[in-house]
Amino acid sequence: MRNNIDASRAELKETIVNIRRVAKTVKGGRNMRFSVTVVVGDGAGHVGVGLGKAQEIPEAVRKATEDAKKNLITVPMVGTTVPHRNIGIFGAGKVLIMPAAEGTGVIAGSSVRTVLESAGLKDVRAKSIGSDNTVNMAYAALEGLKSLTTAEKVAKLRGKSVSEILG
Repeated sequence: MRNNIDASRAELKETIVNIRRVAKTVKGGRNMRFSVTVVVGDGAGHVGVGLGKAQEIPEAVRKATEDAKKNLITVPMVGTTVPHRNIGIFGAGKVLIMPAAEGTGVIAGSSVRTVLESAGLKDVRAKSIGSDNTVNMAYAALEGLKSLTTAEKVAKLRGKSVSEILG
């Protein structure tokens, strides 16, 4: 899915979530490479996760950063939190993202915290369910944030006012 977020104009901060040494067995022995997962975000509602593989770590980080910039999403926010509860699923990993009161902070584990902080969310709770694989958790958090909607969007889709939707 292509997004119209211009990664070159945004002040993106990159954070390395995971570095793994992976091996491919070939006729002559094992080929060692590095797999790196990077989260990029501007702290103002834009976040992306990317994966890169190369023989050297810096090259893998560069590839992962490029991939993350291609996969940038816009996160709908209500103040400093998310508009509603949501579950993001990627592979066997599930992440439950919940809004929190002002001043709560980011309560999340593993790579989910990095994704939420990079998006600019300040008050949010998250619970990792199922897998503890950091890569899958980061992607599951991104999926959860991607499927969030605001009351304005829902009202527009249904042809009603925001006050009718919120009851």
